[in-house]
Amino acid sequence: MEILQGLKYSENHEWVRLEGKRAIIGLTDFAQEEFGMIVFVELPEAGDELQAGEPFGSMESVKTVTELYAPVSGKVIEVNRKLADNPGLINLSPYGEGWMIVVELTDPSDLERLWDADKYEATYVHE
Repeated sequence: MEILQGLKYSENHEWVRLEGKRAIIGLTDFAQEEFGMIVFVELPEAGDELQAGEPFGSMESVKTVTELYAPVSGKVIEVNRKLADNPGLINLSPYGEGWMIVVELTDPSDLERLWDADKYEATYVHE
């Protein structure tokens, strides 16, 4: 299992990679392992406004259906369309091709509430 340094993590298992005012968001490697093979993802549309802590979509795996929660507030500026035809990309490459959405941040202070890699690992990964 991989937990990348330099990303921010939510307690709901989303990761955030900041690139200027853009936040790329995906599901952590830990979460995709827990959920199993992902078979369907419902994501917002470009232009939708997200509020930190509020649901922005859902995901169905062979084990469960779960809501996805926005780790930051902002406007969706890009959606990973590849996931519509191949949601398993999240399993294969959670920090690469399996990213979900890109959000233009409206409140950069949202990032302060997220965890660094060490805290995420200490909280959820018990080896």
